Amino acid sequence: MGKKIKKEVEPPPKDVFDPLMIESKKAATVVLMLRSPEEEILAKACEAIYKFALKGEENKATLLELGAVEPLTKLLTHEDKIVRRNATMIFGILASNKEVVIHEFASLCLANMSAEYTSKVQIFEHGGLEPLIRLLSSPDPDVKKNSMECIYNLVQDFQCRTTLQELNAIPPILELLKSEYPVIQLLALKTLGVITNDKESRTMLRDNQGLDHLIKILETKELNDLHIEALAVIANCLEDMDTMVQIQQTGGLKKLLSFAENSTIPDIQKNAAKAITKAAYDPENRKLFHEQEVEKCLVALLGSENDGTKIAASQAISAMCENSGSKDFFNNQGIPQLIQLLKSDNEEVREAAALALANLTTCNPANANAAAEADGIDPLINVLSSKRDGAIANAATVLTNMAMQEPLRLNIQNHDIMHAIISPLRSANTVVQSKAALAVAATACDVEARTELRNSGGLEPLVELLRSKNDEVRKHASWAVMVCAGDELTANELCRLGALDILEEVNLSGTRRNKFSEAAYNKLLNNNLSLKYSQTGYLSSSNIINDGFYDYGRINPGTKLLPLKELCLQEPSDLRAVLLINSKSDVSPPSSMEDKSDVGYGRSISSSSSLRRSSKEKTNAGFGSPIEDKSEPASGRNTVVSKSATKEKGWRKGRGKKEEEKVKEEEEVMVVPKFVGEGSSDKEWCPPSDPDFSMYVYEVTKSILPITNIKEQIEVLAKYVAEKMGGKITKEKIPDFSWELHISELKFQLKSNVIPIGHVKKGIFYHRALLFKALADRIGIGCSLVRGEYGRAWNEVMLQNESRKGVIGGLPAPEVYVVDLMFHPGGLMKLRSREADLYRFL
Repeated sequence: MGKKIKKEVEPPPKDVFDPLMIESKKAATVVLMLRSPEEEILAKACEAIYKFALKGEENKATLLELGAVEPLTKLLTHEDKIVRRNATMIFGILASNKEVVIHEFASLCLANMSAEYTSKVQIFEHGGLEPLIRLLSSPDPDVKKNSMECIYNLVQDFQCRTTLQELNAIPPILELLKSEYPVIQLLALKTLGVITNDKESRTMLRDNQGLDHLIKILETKELNDLHIEALAVIANCLEDMDTMVQIQQTGGLKKLLSFAENSTIPDIQKNAAKAITKAAYDPENRKLFHEQEVEKCLVALLGSENDGTKIAASQAISAMCENSGSKDFFNNQGIPQLIQLLKSDNEEVREAAALALANLTTCNPANANAAAEADGIDPLINVLSSKRDGAIANAATVLTNMAMQEPLRLNIQNHDIMHAIISPLRSANTVVQSKAALAVAATACDVEARTELRNSGGLEPLVELLRSKNDEVRKHASWAVMVCAGDELTANELCRLGALDILEEVNLSGTRRNKFSEAAYNKLLNNNLSLKYSQTGYLSSSNIINDGFYDYGRINPGTKLLPLKELCLQEPSDLRAVLLINSKSDVSPPSSMEDKSDVGYGRSISSSSSLRRSSKEKTNAGFGSPIEDKSEPASGRNTVVSKSATKEKGWRKGRGKKEEEKVKEEEEVMVVPKFVGEGSSDKEWCPPSDPDFSMYVYEVTKSILPITNIKEQIEVLAKYVAEKMGGKITKEKIPDFSWELHISELKFQLKSNVIPIGHVKKGIFYHRALLFKALADRIGIGCSLVRGEYGRAWNEVMLQNESRKGVIGGLPAPEVYVVDLMFHPGGLMKLRSREADLYRFL
């Protein structure tokens, strides 16, 4: 075997310190080792100190003198568990020493530990609050300071605050307000600011004359570093009515307001305004504030150069607005300053000012006027483009409140409100959406405003809000749609955007439906009577049939009604004929008709509303006269009699067959759907003309309108309609009437399913009822049109029964009658039991 070679040991690196074994016999040396960065040394040092402290009270005192507490306190939060454990064990031994110095460092230890949540829980669970409260009366200021700091950290938890009340901690804390050390006073005020959020603590503070201590602090200029915290405590206390009364009776409230107004420190002014805001949510407190003229103080604070103070003062004004006296005060002082704040570069200032103005102008026309007189409309509209949702919502509310007055509404419209409101309508914030929709409802009250909204693209986002899952948004959007549907063009555009379909879906839901959605749906239908009659089978006396109305027949919910143009361009089919009402014509009336006397042709038919009024004045009746005048196109009333209509009179005088056939050909040419401007690239479609219906309108206006008795008017008109639709028919002869063949022939002649009503010479219930309603509307006879089953339809009118007297003023009581157009034309049947009477009648 070879000789073993001994392996050489490598020397340690030159940059590494060689291990050093030290044996210490002095406590001072070990205390110094507590500051070592090495965990092993720390652990061994703590263990040695622990054993040393166990040997007697003198050793504990020695450790305190050597300053062991400070480094040991830091070791309580060391990363190493053994180090933390050993340090805690040492404190447990040292705490048995009853000297003041022990209290000082023990309380310091707890104060540091209480900053961490788990330690805070352990201190509370081990009953740490009670000894800490006792230490507040210690003669040593350091003990007081440490104990107060620990208590402040603990009372951030509600359970600790409750226990603090049970331990009667308020009196010793109030005593600390007299300390000569500002840090102790500040900790005491901060603690009071937390615990007075609870009503019981506020009561204890009041019972221990705590408010006097706080007011004295505010009165002492040398303690201005404590004023902010003192105001925070007072703000909490003012929420209680009893405290408010006490501070008012002792003159403290006046001192507080004067202090807030005259202080030159922005934070103090801001906190004073916040104190007023918190207290002003109570109605009795608002009354007391008003008696102390708090409004003057708040108006002064609005002029501060500090934005925080402006915001706090605006919020205080918002709270005080619940008091009517305060609201009136701000009419002359306050509103102009708030309008100026709307122009601030600070978004929060603009939001707070807009909130104050919203509360000031709600249900207060005088303040709304004051805001307008202060040139507030333009800055309010500018705020609608703010980045803060609250500012936008508040500005929209102010504009809505102002728009309740017509002169202000016109002024708002002149500032391009309809364009500015579109962005808020598209907001993702439901509050902004709701307020914006409400602003549209308040401002879009005339045709010009609605036209501007429509042209600016505002209807599309408004319609989308109808789908909202938020009840307020859906309600206000429905309200706005109802207002916008006041004119035909806007109503048609809303329908094109799907508003009618959305509202129909909403109204089918038991949870999403509301009164406004139902009203909006009905309003849209009232501007689209063709759809209304197809869906509901009913037109009231206020639903005036105009040119362009067509009866497609009944459609099921959710089914689309095709537009008239599309129906006219379709080929004839076996579907039910579509009946069209159209009195427009392109030819002039015959000279023989133009020369007639007083009841001039153009004038007599030009306005249905005037005719309706004259009829109503004559009869003092009228079935459901329109609640509001319906504006209609002049062409719908200024009907013109065609040449063919004149020739119809000639037929009655025995003209030859050739001429009759020639006239018939002319008629057929006239009813074909025409295009205006043929030969050019721009063609406008027009519905088929109906010279016969134009003639009907002229004749009933000439012969029936002058009749002064409404009942006689109805009877004569009923006979006229029956005559034009094939005359009287008995029930037995209805199967032999062959009206279906006649309608089929008309479809073939016109090459369309759409038949102008004047072409129908053989009509049954639903043909006659439609013609009666169309003519009655032209001469101001109030009647409804009701669709029944199996081709039935009828008209209902309301007449006064002379044999019965009404309750009010002895006037005859109105009753509903059905007009007979088939079996006994002109007959009227009074409805008692609707189903039974109609079955017998029809």
